[in-house]
Amino acid sequence: MDPGTPPSRLRLRRRLFVIALGSILALLETTAAVGQGVQKRVLVLYTTRRDAQIVVVGDRELQRMFAEGLPDGVDSYSEHIDQARFAHAEYETAFRDSLRLKYQQQRFDLVIAVGNMPLDFLERNREMFGAAPIVFFADRVPVRHPPNSTGLVVPLNLRGTLDLAAALQPDLRNLFVVAGAGEPYLMERRTQIESDSRFAVTVLSGLRTEELESRLASLPDRSAVYYLSVDRDGADQKFRPLDYLDRVTAVASAPVYSWVDSTIDHGVVGGSLKDQTLEMRAIGELALRVLRGEPAESIPPASPDLNVNQVDWRQLARWGISERRVPPATIVRFREPSAWDRYTVYILGAAAALLAQTALIAGLLVQRARRRQAEREVRDSQAALRTSYDRIRDLGARLLKAQETERARIARELHDDIGQQLAVLQIDLELMGRGGDAFGEVLNRAQNIGKSMRDLSHRLHPAKLRLIGLSAALESLPRELSQPGVEITFTHHDVPPSLPPDLTLCVFRIVQEALHNAIRHSGARHVSVDLHGGSALALTIVDDGSGFDVNTAWGKGLGLISMQERVEAIGGTFSIRSTVEGGTLLEVAVPLPVGENSEGVPV
Repeated sequence: MDPGTPPSRLRLRRRLFVIALGSILALLETTAAVGQGVQKRVLVLYTTRRDAQIVVVGDRELQRMFAEGLPDGVDSYSEHIDQARFAHAEYETAFRDSLRLKYQQQRFDLVIAVGNMPLDFLERNREMFGAAPIVFFADRVPVRHPPNSTGLVVPLNLRGTLDLAAALQPDLRNLFVVAGAGEPYLMERRTQIESDSRFAVTVLSGLRTEELESRLASLPDRSAVYYLSVDRDGADQKFRPLDYLDRVTAVASAPVYSWVDSTIDHGVVGGSLKDQTLEMRAIGELALRVLRGEPAESIPPASPDLNVNQVDWRQLARWGISERRVPPATIVRFREPSAWDRYTVYILGAAAALLAQTALIAGLLVQRARRRQAEREVRDSQAALRTSYDRIRDLGARLLKAQETERARIARELHDDIGQQLAVLQIDLELMGRGGDAFGEVLNRAQNIGKSMRDLSHRLHPAKLRLIGLSAALESLPRELSQPGVEITFTHHDVPPSLPPDLTLCVFRIVQEALHNAIRHSGARHVSVDLHGGSALALTIVDDGSGFDVNTAWGKGLGLISMQERVEAIGGTFSIRSTVEGGTLLEVAVPLPVGENSEGVPV
C-alpha cells in the first residue's frame, strides 16, 4: 500500500473492485440464464440498499403484476444505487461501468427508475440503454426526464404527518427532526417542515449516534420527533434506516412520527405515510402499458395521492394518547382485539343459548302457570261437580224417602180405612150370604178385593221389616212373588240382626224390584238371592233368564236407575252384568255402620 495514498481513496478503490467483481459474476449468471423465447426484459433501478423495504415490496409487486399481465412473463433485473456513496463521482463511474459490463449482452424492453437518483443517473447516461423506454418515480417538482419516458411525479408530503401529530397532541410545541449525514434533499424537506408556524422546529442532522440518542432521551415537554431517514451518521457509520429508527424510538422521550409506511412497525406513532405498495402498483401499471406496446411518450406523467393516515395502536397506548383524537378515516394498526373481537362467535353463541334457555324457561313458567290455572279450574269444576253430585244424591235420597213416606201413607189409608170398610163389608155379606148363592159370589169377590188390598198395602210399605227384620222379610218375598214354573231360592249368613232402617229398606226394595223384573221380563226358571254380612253387606241376585243389553236398557226404564240411586244414597256400590240369552248377575255392596242400633242411632 502506498503510504501517500489517502485512506478514503483506498477504501473507494476496494469498493469499486468489489462492485466490478460482483458485476462480472452477475453477468456470467445472466448469460447462462438467457432464454431463447420472446420474454420481455426489464431493468429496475432503486435508490436504496438491496434490503430496503421499498425493494422488497417493489420486487414482489412487479413480479406479480408482470406474471399476471403478460402471457410470456418478464425477465426482470434489479440494481441498487447506494445513496450514501453516490455523492462520490468515482462511485457513479464505477456503477455505470459495472452496468455496462454486466448487461452488454442484454437489450432491455423497459427501464424503471424508482427514485430521484436513478432518474438523474438515467438522464446522464441515456445512451447506455439505447431506445428502451423509461418509467420513473420521482418526488420532486419540477422534474426533468429523458426522452421516451413517462412516470409518476409525487412530491413528498411531510405536512400531512404534522397535521396528524397536532391532532393527536393538541399541546405540541416542539418538533425535533432526525436526519442522516449528507441526507439528499434535506434542505427541501427541512423547508417544508420549518414553514409550519405551529411548532418550534429543531433539526438534528449529521450527529454522532451517541450524541443524537442523548438529545432524544431528554426532550422538553410538549415535544415530538419527526424521523426522516438515517443511513449514515456524523461519524460516517453506515446503518440500515429502519434499524436506526428502532434505536431512535427506543430512547426518545417523546412520540416519534414518520412519513413512509415501512416505519409503522418500528416504534413510530404514525403519520401521513406514503404507501409503498400503492407506489409500486402504480409503477407496475405504467410498466405494463409500455410493455404491451403503448409509447411511453404518449402517456403523460401522473401524480396520484399515495399518502394514507395510519397510527400504531400500541404506541397510542404507550404515550397515553386517546384514540378519540384519531382523525376519521385514519387506519389504526396493531389494535389488540377486545374480548368481543376475539370471542365474537362464542359470545353470540352463548347469548343465543342464553336467550334460548331464557325463552324455554319463560315458556315453561308460562306453561306451569297455565297448568296450575287449569288444575285450579279442574279442582273448582270437580268441587262444583261434587257439590252438584252431593245435591243430586241428597235430592234422590229425599225423593226416595218421600216416596216411601207416601207409600206408607197410602198403605195406612188402604189398611186403616178402605181395608176396615172392606172387612165390615165382608161381614155384612157373610150374614147376607146365608140366604143364597148370589150372595156367596159377592162375598168371594169382596174377599179377593180385601186380599189384593192387603197385598198392595204390604208391598207399598212392608211394615214387617221393622217387626221381623231384613232376613225374615226377604224369606217371605219368594212365597209372595212365586209363579208356577219359577223357582226362587234365598240364602243368607252373617247378617246382623239389627240394621239401619234406610239400609234395610234399600236392600228389600232392590230384591223386590229384581225379583219382579226376573219373573215378569226375563222368563227365568231359577232365581237365587244371596245375602251375607261382614265388613259390608253383600247382595247377589242371579237368574237364568234371557238377559238383556245393559247399556241399551239403562236409559229406557226407572227400575235400574232407582236401584242404583238407592244404593248410592246410602254409600254403597251397584253393578249389573247381563248378556242376551246369558242370564243376569246383580251385585250390591253396602258398608255396615259400626256401633249402630236398628234405628241407626250411634251407641
